[in-house]
Parts: sequence; C-alpha cells; structure tokens
Amino acid sequence: MTIDGKQLVNFGWCDYLGLSDHPEVMAAARSAIDAFGCCISASRMISGSLDMHRQLETELADFFGFENSLTFVSGHAANVSTIATLVNKGDLVIHDEFVHNSAIVGARLSGAEIKPFKHNDLESLVRLLLQNRDSFQNVLIVIEGLCSTEGDCVDLSGLIEIKEKFGCWLMIDDAHGVGVLGESGRGVAEYAGVDPRKIDIFMGTLSKSLASCGGFIAGNADLIELLKYSAPGFVYSVGLPPAVTAAALASLRILKREPERVHRLHDNSKLFFRDCRARGFDTGTSIGLGMVPVIVGSVKNTGKLLERMQEQGFNPSPIIYPGVRFNASRLRFFISSEHSVDELQSCAEALSR
Repeated sequence: MTIDGKQLVNFGWCDYLGLSDHPEVMAAARSAIDAFGCCISASRMISGSLDMHRQLETELADFFGFENSLTFVSGHAANVSTIATLVNKGDLVIHDEFVHNSAIVGARLSGAEIKPFKHNDLESLVRLLLQNRDSFQNVLIVIEGLCSTEGDCVDLSGLIEIKEKFGCWLMIDDAHGVGVLGESGRGVAEYAGVDPRKIDIFMGTLSKSLASCGGFIAGNADLIELLKYSAPGFVYSVGLPPAVTAAALASLRILKREPERVHRLHDNSKLFFRDCRARGFDTGTSIGLGMVPVIVGSVKNTGKLLERMQEQGFNPSPIIYPGVRFNASRLRFFISSEHSVDELQSCAEALSR
C-alpha cells in the first residue's frame, strides 16, 4: 500500500485470502456492471432481487452448512436488524463483553434487557442464566466466533450444551472466522468440530475473506423466511449492488475450489504468531489464526509504535479505547495467504526493534 507517497507492506486489511484483486473476482464484478449497471435501485422485496442474489444466498448456506441464508448491504446492519427483529421487550440478550458494536446496537434497539458476561467465560454465562433465565420469555446469547479484538475462540461445544440446557438461542458473529477458521474456511463450527446446525443464527461478512461488501445471516428456513419479511435492514433497503454480489459469489467459489488458500493463511499466521511469541510480545489469548494482536497498553505508546512501524515500512491496524479496554490498546496484524515469509519475518523483526 502507499501512504503519503511511501510504500508499506499492508497488515491493516482483512483480505485474509488475497482475493480482493483476484482477476476472476474483478472480472465477475465488471461483467455484473455491464449486465445490470452499478446499483439495484429498489428493495429486494419490491423489484430489486436478481437471480444472482438468490444464487449467492443458496451457495453461502450450502457452504456453511445451513438450510438458507439472507444477504444484507452491510454486515453491521445484518446484526442490528436481525437482533432487533428476533427479540423485544420481555426478552433477554446475554452477550460476550467484547462482542461487536453491531450486536450491542441491535440489542438496544430491540427493547430487550441486556446483560454481558466475561469474555469466553462460560461459568460467568451460567451464573447469569441461573439468575435470570426464568424471568424472561426468550433469551438470546450473542458471541463472536473468531473474536475481532482478541483473536481467540470460545469453547463452542460447551457453549452449545449451555444454550440447550437453558433453552436459549445462540447467535454467532463469525465475520473474522469466515475463510479463516477450519480446514476449509467454513468458520468456527468447523474449527470446533461442531455441527453448524446447532448454531441458531450464524452471521458472516462478505467484506473480509470474500473480498466484497455486506453481510449475511444463515440458519434454518423458518428463520430466513421470518427475516426476509420482517428485518428492516432487508425489507427497507436496496439489494446488494451487482458488482458486489458477483464479487462475493466469485470469491466463495474460489474458496471452495482452492482450500490451499486457507492452508497458506494458516501457515503464514502460525509463522508470524510464533515469531511474536518468541520475541516476548504480549499476544493475549490469541490462537494466532488470521489476526494477531500485539498488546501495547497505553493509547499514546500504541500511537508511537504505529508511527515507528510505518517508518520501517509496515502498516498494522491500531485499536484503542473504546474498541478495547482503556489500558489494553494494541496493534492488530491481519495476515493474508499472500504475505511472503520474508514480509512476515521482517515485520516481526521491525516490531522488535
């Protein structure tokens, strides 16, 4: 990438599988513009639905192991609209304390009561359920699959046992897990060896591994039918633009036929993660796949470190309060299947200097 005329190695994008400039993806986007123009200027419910939209939703559901899926023009809107549609006053949303802002906004708009539990702490979750489950009609548990700030994963098998015992719904935002977790990139369920159908509501993004923009919700057919006619972010929004839809569909098909991209991503991630740990960097609870955080502490020192990394030719992604706790500011290194071994090793050396 180029910033102010200086070339840097880019560790600041979530282009995990290197598909954002893949010739096949770009060709698909161009062809869609030629066929349909730049914009679908109508709601999918009125006259804005293309065969391409339905094809993408069918293939997303099939790849991730669900009956059906629904695409939204924004991943943030997918979470907000879905949560606000499924729960309301008299219900309870229990969420991981580090869950994405979109889940919090959706819960607030729903009118349901909201309670956080400690990050990935299933005992904390159980205590909340023992104290509160009987007081609410519906309870929705919301977590991230691959956590966007910590780079770690919950014990999914244990979480599913808990949600089934207490009669709750489970929603997983796996935006960073899509294309990253599991041998074939099918996300947190594949990584944990769990039947994906035990997840009631699965959210993924099109803007990271799938090199496009927007988000999707996957689940059983009844869930998707309900959202299709009730979720404001779908009913009252235009459909995904043609180029965006075609790019996501092309990316998904490349992911399916080239699992070696996922394997390269895993190898690169492990190499960089090992280098960081060997040099004594604080990587928190990260599992070292896709995104590796290096925790610095203060906002000021994180800013200084970012400047020095850029001076040495590398561009990581800073995250500070309120994205993380006040004294837990960090640099995040998003690893791609296309980073070279030299780039990864040189970045770790620069960070050490």
